[in-house]
Amino acid sequence: MRVVFFGTPEFALPSLQALLQPPSPFEVVGLVCQPDRPQGRGQRVLPPPTKVLAQAQGIPVWQPVCLRRDAEVLAALAALAADVFVVVAYGQILPPAVLQMPRLGCVNVHASLLPAYRGAAPIQWAIANGETETGVTTMLMDEGLDTGAILLQAKLPIGPEQTGLELASQLAQLGASLLVETLLKLEKGELTPIPQDDSRATYAPLLKKQDFQLDWRRSAQALHNQIRAFSPNCFTGLQGQRIKIVRSASPQLHPPPNPLPQGSPGEVVGLAKGEGVYVATGEGSLLIRRAQLPGRKEQSAWDLVNGGQLRVGMRFEPLLETDGSSPQAE
Repeated sequence: MRVVFFGTPEFALPSLQALLQPPSPFEVVGLVCQPDRPQGRGQRVLPPPTKVLAQAQGIPVWQPVCLRRDAEVLAALAALAADVFVVVAYGQILPPAVLQMPRLGCVNVHASLLPAYRGAAPIQWAIANGETETGVTTMLMDEGLDTGAILLQAKLPIGPEQTGLELASQLAQLGASLLVETLLKLEKGELTPIPQDDSRATYAPLLKKQDFQLDWRRSAQALHNQIRAFSPNCFTGLQGQRIKIVRSASPQLHPPPNPLPQGSPGEVVGLAKGEGVYVATGEGSLLIRRAQLPGRKEQSAWDLVNGGQLRVGMRFEPLLETDGSSPQAE
């Protein structure tokens, strides 16, 4: 089976590796990924992980800035006469002309149980919304946003303290296995695509800076879900400085000891020796385990207590302007 692989980030790597694993019934005849871009603090221009692997295997690579407008790349893809295009976190919408090129269509690996969490950030929003189960879906792509007919699905539980990065790693491996199964069955005609029920669709939009700011008026559970979903990016204000809250403890697994002062939302109301600090929220208290001060490396919240940067009575406060509305519904 001749395959062109469309994929860019680390999440796509296990799927590409699975197609290249010998002895393989698949021949990857090309890779399409996003252009090399500046990354990290040093802003060094680095290639995507999929490109590094493809070049090591001698696979041709295309990196169009805008696929639908790049006539040269479109002509090259058509000339490959591929049986199937595989799309895993590519980062661009495929134009109709591309969707129609391969004999078996375009197969997408999406990190949710569609039609739930269509969109760019399904892993993070599933955790942020407190889901206890997610999974991966393979589908035949159409012109909509993750609206294609479902081929196969596999489920995966979400742990109560699992972060978005940890879940993404698991889903990437699960997706790779499901992709291989999907392609083998698709070639044999053993799959019946199932149309999605649009009435059950939910969405996982692109992440914005505002999504990372912690609103301490929310419940402890909602804040915990937000922190682990978007780790290590969630932030708050402390004495006029921006501090990242990297890790918290599940309020269900680690309830605060009694008696613990109630405090106002965002106030440090207690210490957990060797663990961190309890912060009052709109509902309950949340144990903060790891944080990062400006210009410093991530460290345990207890180390910040020992260093005098955190103490009972301090208060975390918003940094970004808000619209003045009440906390979003839980």
